[in-house]
Amino acid sequence: MNNKRRCLALFSGGLDSMIAIKLMTLQNIDVIALNINIGFGSKTDISELMRKRAQMAGARFEVIDTRDTYIKNILFDPKFGYGKNFNPCIDCHGFMFRIAMELLDKYDASFLVTGEVVGQRPMSQRNDAMNSVSKLAGDEEGLILRPLCAKVMKPTKPESEGWVDREKLLGINGRGRETQLALAEKFGWDDFEKPGGGCLLTDANFTKKMRDFVKYDNLEVDDIDVLKNGRQLRLEDGAKLIVGRNQEENERIEKIKSNKYIFIKAKDIPGPSSLLSANASQNDTNLALKAVLSFAKTELNKKYDIMLGEKTVSQTPYEDKADLRRYFIT
Repeated sequence: MNNKRRCLALFSGGLDSMIAIKLMTLQNIDVIALNINIGFGSKTDISELMRKRAQMAGARFEVIDTRDTYIKNILFDPKFGYGKNFNPCIDCHGFMFRIAMELLDKYDASFLVTGEVVGQRPMSQRNDAMNSVSKLAGDEEGLILRPLCAKVMKPTKPESEGWVDREKLLGINGRGRETQLALAEKFGWDDFEKPGGGCLLTDANFTKKMRDFVKYDNLEVDDIDVLKNGRQLRLEDGAKLIVGRNQEENERIEKIKSNKYIFIKAKDIPGPSSLLSANASQNDTNLALKAVLSFAKTELNKKYDIMLGEKTVSQTPYEDKADLRRYFIT
């Protein structure tokens, strides 16, 4: 290749996508790693960690926020349905690729790459599923290249046009990780996401939270952070209570700004930060206050001051903490 080309890489921060980038930079191709943020990739913001990993592989890194569009157009009406949990993987991948395809001109890029491997995941990484993803993305020219498994797939335009040397690509097929781990060692990488991480929508417990939520409310972008944190309880009259389980969750809950919830926290004693539906009935409000106090350093039948939004009220802890489990979503 006489002219240095540029490609866009769909980047999750995992080892496979790091290798896909590296296989391009080794061929003197400029890579921009795009993290298409649908909102469900991690419980915490790991964008700086992903930036570091992208740079390790030789790429620039950018985040593309598509949370609102994803919720409105993909999450609840996937053409290819869901996997085992609340995961519309084929539609999700097609959505991400379509977003990236629309950005090719903006970044003066010629094609797309991804770290997908044929046979690695049962729903989204089969040959037929990958073909469906390409159709959803509108990839009529064959611009999507999967460097890790290219040799077990039909040549793409980047290969047939000579933009990429197909002989320097890989032919991984299946769920084995030996080749990827050997390459990580060769490249001197010891910081990469281990297999099994990734999208919260594939998690059974998170799916329970999602299914419960949509019974009572319409999901909006601000609700995603609420679903990611704390013990989730559905109270007697339908109010939602979120109770932090540790200091890290408490801090995240304290940063959540939503007019759907009221902040609750015991005063002057160690205890969790919590959120309660702003439209909770008086019965559910009293139950929530008692529940929050039962997770704090309290004694039964003793009244404590507790913050309820901007007010301070007094309440006693829930009589039988174990009985609260009947309200638990997760």
